Amino acid sequence: MPAQAAAHPPSALSDFSTDRRVLLLCALALPVGAAGAVIAKALLWLIAVITNASFFLRFSSAPAAPEANALGLAVILVPAVGSLLIGLMARYGSEKIRGHGIPEALEAILLGRSLIDPKVAVLKPVSSAISIGTGGPFGAEGPIIMTGGALGSIFAQRFHLSAAERKTLLVAGAAAGMSAVFATPVAAVLLAVELLLFEWKPRSFIPVAVAAIAASILRVPLLGEGPIFPVPPHPSLAPAALGFAVVIGVAAGLGSGLLTGLVYACEDLFAKLPVHWMWWPAIGGLVVGVGGYLDPRVLGVGYGTIHHLMLGQLLGASLVALVVAKGLVWAVALGSGTSGGVLAPLLMIGGAIGALVGARSGIGDPGLWAMVGMAGMMGGTMRSPLTGMVFVLEMTHDLNALPALLIGSVAALCVTVLLLRRSILTEKLARRGQHIAREYSVDVFELSRVADVMDRHPPIVPASMSVAALSDRIAAGDPALAGRQGTLLVDPDGNLAGVVTRGDLMRVLQDGNASRVPLGEIAEKNLAVAHPDETLHDAIAKMLKRDVGRLPVVERANPNKIVGYLGRADILAARRRLHEEEEHRERAPFARRA
Repeated sequence: MPAQAAAHPPSALSDFSTDRRVLLLCALALPVGAAGAVIAKALLWLIAVITNASFFLRFSSAPAAPEANALGLAVILVPAVGSLLIGLMARYGSEKIRGHGIPEALEAILLGRSLIDPKVAVLKPVSSAISIGTGGPFGAEGPIIMTGGALGSIFAQRFHLSAAERKTLLVAGAAAGMSAVFATPVAAVLLAVELLLFEWKPRSFIPVAVAAIAASILRVPLLGEGPIFPVPPHPSLAPAALGFAVVIGVAAGLGSGLLTGLVYACEDLFAKLPVHWMWWPAIGGLVVGVGGYLDPRVLGVGYGTIHHLMLGQLLGASLVALVVAKGLVWAVALGSGTSGGVLAPLLMIGGAIGALVGARSGIGDPGLWAMVGMAGMMGGTMRSPLTGMVFVLEMTHDLNALPALLIGSVAALCVTVLLLRRSILTEKLARRGQHIAREYSVDVFELSRVADVMDRHPPIVPASMSVAALSDRIAAGDPALAGRQGTLLVDPDGNLAGVVTRGDLMRVLQDGNASRVPLGEIAEKNLAVAHPDETLHDAIAKMLKRDVGRLPVVERANPNKIVGYLGRADILAARRRLHEEEEHRERAPFARRA
């Protein structure tokens, strides 16, 4: 490290930029988390009421599985009617209720300054409840993430917060909803980190965790305690079993790629229909109805089927039929633009793939491989491997399965990132002309000091020099001034007296009589300065605040003493160094030279 950077006391810089406002955000996250749990309860209640009314012609909020209906051929019409209602709501309410919700949440976070229309907060859960309650093959997690996020955003808008702070409360609401629905607070926080926050900072992580924990606590009186899919604990896995988890993960990753392609192929087909998009969900609903008539397991959320998979109670041809039927029906329905989530279908399809492939291993039991397939399908499809692993763990409380879940989830991620350029969540945004990068790293400007890149031989001239004299030196190609838009001025004692830019010179030279004016009279004297020991990030923030492209670098102890010059080209040098570290491959030190 340069001497100038090391000379400053190390206490001036900290590991994190978080300040006491995190306590305010935590205080605001508590009611957001509590409200998220209440909304989750209301959404599940509404789904149950609509399911009972649609398939059993009764008013009840008791849990009901659509597959147990006795409607016969009439079951085909139920999803179609529900989807028609959703199309009307999207057309005359808000088009943003279409889809599974997570891309819309990402769009609001990254491109919409974390502002969500209150209308969406009402229409999204209602449309999703209608979709799922009338047999749509979806889960409640996407709608609750969007609804909880909308609640957090609306709540944040009542206070004097920045866009970044609104984002934190938006994501806190989303995590709270997921935590309440599935009793998975840790996975909800991990999903926030891996998918929604687009940063790793205590200022956002801590409030999100507070909201998720608050929702999980309130879930107990509202929805009950314990894992939602309890399974008998599996024994500790042998190395051979862990090795086979890789195979399950790869199979889940390949299945994830096929499903993603199928969903968007269906979306493209619907886009070619000569009818308004309002009618597409109804057409997709007819396909769901036919699929539900042929295999009732494809209807609704399918939590019962997911639990049976985890318990190893589905085998053989039944698994093949489930993968094909659920995959096709779900892809068509989602491609039609109806409302519903992706997580529960992914769990069901991934579990069926895991159990089907695992049955050939002769190791472990189908329930274990179903769990690994679920973690792999979720981790690979959503590009959130830690979330996939912990999500299945929290739903089952089977700690011994954790190593296999990790292996399967990571293996699936490896397949999908190599197979697909974008995930099922980001492809929709890409089709709207928006790009989201999912790789996070420490900002190189946070790691670099000004002293690392500054010009230690800055362009300096006396403030008494005339405009004409400096212009002549620049025109003659004076190497001391080459490549710099700004020139530093010093007084007779060598102290910083101002900065003059080439634009300043051009404005003066347009008046021939003004060319003899001393530089000190036209220079900018109210200067922002940088110090050698501060980060490039802080220096760039000063440039942006003052709308300038260069900063004099001065000693912290003596702000009049110039030690360097920081311009745009110097800043890019830090980025170039990172590029070289990524791209340049060196010969190993022990390699034999030719």
